Amino acid sequence: MPSRLRPQSPADAKLPQTPESWLPKEHNLYRPRHSSRQRTALTCAIVFFLAPVLLWVAGVQPTAFENRPLRPFPSLGDGWNFFPELTGWATDHLPLRQAGVQAADQIGTGVFGDPPGSGQGTNHGTVGVDQGQSGTGDVPGYVYPQVIPGKDGWLYLGEDVNAKCRPVMDLDHVVSALRRLRAAVESSGRKFVLVFAPDKYTQEPSHLPDDYVGKTCAQARTTGFWSRVPRETGGLDLRPALADAQQRLGRPLYDPNDTHWSYDGGLVMTYALGQAIAPGSTVNWRAAPNGVRPWPADLARLLGRSEQRSLPTYSLSTDGGQDRARYIASDFRSPLRLTQPDGARPAGSLRPNIGIVADSFTQFATPFLAATCQDVTIVHSDTVGQSNVDQLAELFADRDVVTFEFVERSVTGGSSALLRDQTIDELAKALARHPR
Repeated sequence: MPSRLRPQSPADAKLPQTPESWLPKEHNLYRPRHSSRQRTALTCAIVFFLAPVLLWVAGVQPTAFENRPLRPFPSLGDGWNFFPELTGWATDHLPLRQAGVQAADQIGTGVFGDPPGSGQGTNHGTVGVDQGQSGTGDVPGYVYPQVIPGKDGWLYLGEDVNAKCRPVMDLDHVVSALRRLRAAVESSGRKFVLVFAPDKYTQEPSHLPDDYVGKTCAQARTTGFWSRVPRETGGLDLRPALADAQQRLGRPLYDPNDTHWSYDGGLVMTYALGQAIAPGSTVNWRAAPNGVRPWPADLARLLGRSEQRSLPTYSLSTDGGQDRARYIASDFRSPLRLTQPDGARPAGSLRPNIGIVADSFTQFATPFLAATCQDVTIVHSDTVGQSNVDQLAELFADRDVVTFEFVERSVTGGSSALLRDQTIDELAKALARHPR
């Protein structure tokens, strides 16, 4: 006899799966399919994801406003690195990002009193700077700001302080490395010329803030460097000539919103090199103002702002005749060779084949080196530091004079690759293969 089925209790019954929005409104699990909050969130999401696309279609294109190019689209061959690199690319190419960064920086500076560029939207702000330790020297464990706001709207590069408060070499080792560099060049029969471009921090200190992180150690290192290194290495100290030029012109040779000197500073450097390479050669050189050229301000760019410098330009003749200055754009990462275009050999021009290992400060001397040198090759110090013996030999084989221009911050703390034993040894081998 079949067993009788036990009646199911309500607890045993299994209800069919039912969407919450289908339940009666009185049910405690009832949820409307599209509440007002859900609709608002959905609308915001659509705007967030589609607005950049619509702006791009409308012609709003991303621009490189920081002191670096926009990140390229990553390669699928990068493996798992593709995803973090994609994030960086997407951030860089977000339309109107520059306006947002500038707004955030203005709010942080104007409303909350933060230093310029310290907003979270930038890649160039301060990290962990202990404002309570200002002026007491190096602060272990802290990173100095990349931009130091000074008086009267002036800005200074934080690396000018960081390099001096966190040196990788003491001054004895800096002097020793520069002497070895000289020996590497002179032992091959070539003339060696060394020139130092002062930091804006050193040459224009009157606009620095009264107090800032690293003040004590930076000032001490600056004094130690200039009192020892040029004298003990035979390097050219341009500070007096720059001060004389500033007094004669009645204006600073460095701008408030950039860390470099102007073409005025480049002209001072060119005259100093001419005298060092061929004493007396500059007697008949004649320079004259002939216009103004724009130049992007790098410290402003570090803060996400687009500002231009207006740099006075000059004509330059070595014999009182034709202007031979040429304004050529180059960062020297690839070597730049300059010769007299018409094959002329004007009186007062520098006849030896010259090689200049340089940084960005030499960009402002290039027009005048083009005017005064018969044959000069300029190459960036980073390129030299990354080259092997064969590449260095190719660069300097036919050079009679090798000049090294160092901006103060790259040498005072010993950070330049040209001060490494390996780099100096490679250069010595390359030059020894082709003695002069």
